[in-house]
Amino acid sequence: MKLSILGARVIDPGSKLDQVTDLHLEAGKIIAIGAAPAGFTPTQTIEAKGLVAAPGLVDLNVALREPGYSRKGTIASETRAAAAGGVTSLCCPPQTKPVLDTSAVAELILDRAREAGNCKVFPIGALSKGLEGEQLAELIALRDAGCVAFGNGLSSFTNTRTLCRALEYAATFDLTVIFHSQDRDLAEGGIAHDGPMAAFRGLPGIPETAETVALARDLLLVEQSGVRAHFSQLTSARGVALIAQAQARGLRVTADVALYQLILTDEALVDFSSLYHVQPPLRTRADRDGLREAVRSGVVQAISSHHQPHERDAKLAPFGATEPGMSSVELLLPLAMTLVEDGLLDLPTLLARLSAGPAEALRLPAGRLGVGSAADLVLFDPAASTVAGEKWLSKGDNCPFLGHCLPSAVRYTLVDGRISYEG
Repeated sequence: MKLSILGARVIDPGSKLDQVTDLHLEAGKIIAIGAAPAGFTPTQTIEAKGLVAAPGLVDLNVALREPGYSRKGTIASETRAAAAGGVTSLCCPPQTKPVLDTSAVAELILDRAREAGNCKVFPIGALSKGLEGEQLAELIALRDAGCVAFGNGLSSFTNTRTLCRALEYAATFDLTVIFHSQDRDLAEGGIAHDGPMAAFRGLPGIPETAETVALARDLLLVEQSGVRAHFSQLTSARGVALIAQAQARGLRVTADVALYQLILTDEALVDFSSLYHVQPPLRTRADRDGLREAVRSGVVQAISSHHQPHERDAKLAPFGATEPGMSSVELLLPLAMTLVEDGLLDLPTLLARLSAGPAEALRLPAGRLGVGSAADLVLFDPAASTVAGEKWLSKGDNCPFLGHCLPSAVRYTLVDGRISYEG
């Protein structure tokens, strides 16, 4: 298929390209930016005047729920939702059933993702067998099966020595380890940020130190082992300050934050809505401001959805008895555009945090527009708006933003030059 995209504002944060021009695609690749090659005749043309063409978004944490939790979501449904949010590449965490700790599970996920064809899927393998934190998973077999990084989620290792040995082993093979730093003992039994709102509502709290104590330990182990590390789902201002200090010392560490943490605070819990029950929890306005500044400065180079779809019953019990998580990948671009609307980021910087930044963090072949690169793009209208939920593709509607009018609208998502979503 030969496709020309005409008159778009093309923004590629990786190359600093920002100009109104044309894109020409053939055989899944970008073959020219600007004038069409001699003899090129497109079979399809998209008139893109007024639209922004950017690298397809790269989301580092999208729970696809399959295998094992198809009542919550499937690879087909959640990758379709991701494409609607402008995502062309995503990473799925290892919390499946069975756990993603064998090459067979990784191959199953990749096969079904290819069948669906909505976006590219990069599995995150389990760092320990069964996520139990006792024995190292077969990391090399998982890498060879397609896993791009390894993590244990919020499941802790049984002891620090075992974790240290796992990091040393990963460093030997230049594997990337993803940390979700939260101290198990300090967080045990908690469901909300340990502050005035939790106290007022009688909700068991998780203190900020649950993150910072674990983060300080993990950073020291990263320094000792020399492993390439990515810190995911940071929630506190002090946490991102520790990341900044580690980067200043020359450690190879990157970080991401959940988009909803840049928008919401624990004040949202005032009405006990289970839609705001997430783990790690929403924290204070000061923490949100600290996260925003870290994203603006580049200490945090990736914004992710941390999409966790649930069936309706999972959110119908009293707050503390509901399952944590938010369905949000379908709104990744429109929600992120609120940060531009608020004046926190300019558009090229926002797109960098949604594409080139996350791709570089996990060394993914994505996040750039250039001649010869894969034609993975998002075309969106920055002057339009999206009514969240008007067209809902995820199996999980556990999203507090449904009904909100959000800035911008995704018009096309293209994967390897093929339109995977048209809005």
